[in-house]
Amino acid sequence: MKDYQQILVGTDFSNASMAAVSRGADLARRYGARLILVHVIEHFPEDMPNDPIVPENLDPAAFYHERAQQKLADLADKIGNKNAVQEVITSTASARHEIRVFAEKQGIDLIILGSGGSGLLHAFGSTTMGVTYDVPCDVMVVRAAE
Repeated sequence: MKDYQQILVGTDFSNASMAAVSRGADLARRYGARLILVHVIEHFPEDMPNDPIVPENLDPAAFYHERAQQKLADLADKIGNKNAVQEVITSTASARHEIRVFAEKQGIDLIILGSGGSGLLHAFGSTTMGVTYDVPCDVMVVRAAE
């Protein structure tokens, strides 16, 4: 069995991705691996949702980035791993593209994603399925508990 040193968990903060975060935290503890929590704000600014509405005096990119960063920090606290690396990526590209690029650049051993989720591209194709193609590492798909 392979010893994982760097585990990336992609999250959109849905129930499915929360299951992936829990599994990633567990595996990181077992292997003594570095845990990296990643959230991608995809297709910014073209397809950004209107809720919450960004206050007029704030830069939308900074607002969404800070909001996502706080959610990642809360996740790290919730799973008891304050040392987890927390990365928010704002991109005009898709989450599946950004996760693949990040994994290659960082030398990730294992990517963990939820089996479903919410997001703008969910209706057109699965981020999870897209990530499984052309990555040089293992990918684990975690089903949310029902």
